[in-house]
Amino acid sequence: MVNFRQFLWPLLFLAGFLAADSAQAGAEESLAGPAYAKFGLTLDPGWREEVAGPLFYRQQAEGQKQWALPPFFCRTSTPQVDWEEWEVFYPVIDYRRFGSEYRLELGQFLSFSGGNNQEGNGVRKSTLFPIYFRQRSPDTNLNYTALVPFYGHLKNRLFRDEIKFILFPLYSETRKKDVVTDNYLFPIFDRRRGEGLTGWEVWPLVGDVRKSTTFRTNSTHEVETVGGYDHLFALWPFYFKDRAGLGTTNPAASLTVLPFYSQTRSRARDETSYGFPIGFNAIDDREQGYVEHDFFWPLFVQAHGSKTVSRYFPFYSRASHNGMESIFYGFLLYKFNRLQAYPLDRRRTRILYFLYSDTVERNTQSHEFKRRVDFWPFYTYDRELDGNRRTQVLAVLEPLFPNNRTIAREYSPLWALWRAEMNGRTGATSQSLLWNLYRREKAGPSKKTSLLFGLIQYQCTADGSGWRVCHLKLGGKPAQTTAAKS
Repeated sequence: MVNFRQFLWPLLFLAGFLAADSAQAGAEESLAGPAYAKFGLTLDPGWREEVAGPLFYRQQAEGQKQWALPPFFCRTSTPQVDWEEWEVFYPVIDYRRFGSEYRLELGQFLSFSGGNNQEGNGVRKSTLFPIYFRQRSPDTNLNYTALVPFYGHLKNRLFRDEIKFILFPLYSETRKKDVVTDNYLFPIFDRRRGEGLTGWEVWPLVGDVRKSTTFRTNSTHEVETVGGYDHLFALWPFYFKDRAGLGTTNPAASLTVLPFYSQTRSRARDETSYGFPIGFNAIDDREQGYVEHDFFWPLFVQAHGSKTVSRYFPFYSRASHNGMESIFYGFLLYKFNRLQAYPLDRRRTRILYFLYSDTVERNTQSHEFKRRVDFWPFYTYDRELDGNRRTQVLAVLEPLFPNNRTIAREYSPLWALWRAEMNGRTGATSQSLLWNLYRREKAGPSKKTSLLFGLIQYQCTADGSGWRVCHLKLGGKPAQTTAAKS
């Protein structure tokens, strides 16, 4: 028997390119179903072309150009600001360029970057994480090279201002601000030094780090006190003795002997624990004005005052503190979160964590709001602050990566069976079923409908209305008749 499916996509491509030639030779817009479609964008000024259903598209909107072969490749550029990006089998290969600055990532592990940064330095970086790090710049003070574990020198990498090592973990030196740490057989032996700071550790046996009270000038040119501290541990993680805020108005002292007892005392806050982490915990926070009692923290919690908590995990929890509120029933069965930070009021409701999610962000001052609803894997709905709305039926990855624009560009076209858009400013709408097998557009008095590869079309404009079947006109109404009827 003949397998017609093997001829389907070649036929769609052929029909698409034939339709594209006719569209360029004739009308600006053309609708031939999944084979080929060229139409104006609903949410932004511009146009879009789609060929062979989800396998190719090209569009241009507000100075931005884009074309893609989902899910293999996508290229986006904005010539006005000299910006460009492209992805190959995202996230396998990812490239970004803005002016002379660029970054190329391969599998999130191998990366190259360069160009003039904000300081005007032509910095070039190469990384094969976590083995090889290299940076070169006209300013030789910024240069470094590291080949882990043999030898290296890093700057502003791995959460440290500077790192030097030889045969890691045999020896390494790290610097964060003014604190320098020398490590021998990391993490067993280390020695620390800095402004008013000395310390040493033989982990996990014993360690002691002390810092005296120092002073600094803040951004308003006022001298402020930087509290000192004294951290001592023995047989980590069983014994700790700490003093913090030395030289300030709120010094604190704590003692921990796990798993039996732990306490912290200060002018602003007292905390006592018995049998941590599965025992009883009591907090009296006089500065923020609340009292809290925990048992098997964080499973069972009660708090009252400026912070209120009633938690009986995994059955029920309700908490409120500093404009934040959270509620859950059955842990993942139902969860509600709210954040109030004037003028922002953000609410999110979830059922079975990511199966269903409804998020609303409202500006209580301007009364503008945005909303996103996801029901995985069936649909996603998005409303922006400007009133623009998008609905997509069948959303496999979008609910899991709600703010990932690359997913929307390279993967959404593959399974978006139904797409609907509405422009909040103009009221223009569009709907597409099965990659334009059915498509409908409305902008003001103009209406366009196409069905079955464009074999059935209806159009109503200011010049009149009419039907086309197999590209043959079937009747119609002139403009004056249409106007009189309306």
